[in-house]
Amino acid sequence: MLVNKLSKKTGLSIHTIRYYENLGMIKGLTDEKVKSNNYKHYDGNTIERLEIIVEAREVGFSLAEIKKILTSWFENTDSKPETLELFQAKIKEIDNKMKYFKQTKNLLEKVCEKIQNNE
Repeated sequence: MLVNKLSKKTGLSIHTIRYYENLGMIKGLTDEKVKSNNYKHYDGNTIERLEIIVEAREVGFSLAEIKKILTSWFENTDSKPETLELFQAKIKEIDNKMKYFKQTKNLLEKVCEKIQNNE
């Protein structure tokens, strides 16, 4: 499929798809027989990769981290310990953020209580 169709199927803009391709996270193939255009074709694997990218971004992974995940998943590299370490580090980061937000919430609740009591 061409990039327009890929964009419609994934909900990502063409610009975003090309950006991920420039980073080496996805790859489109050109038809060697056709010299008049530079159209790239994408397969179903590309949709799966883009879905992983979107989901990983939503939970806070950086693009560099996502690239490592994609490499591990799709290129059958034996980097399970490295991938596990990456996921465990992200879990710890999320735990720290949750602790911070809980402390911030408690502080805001105390301020609201003081305001309500006219202190």
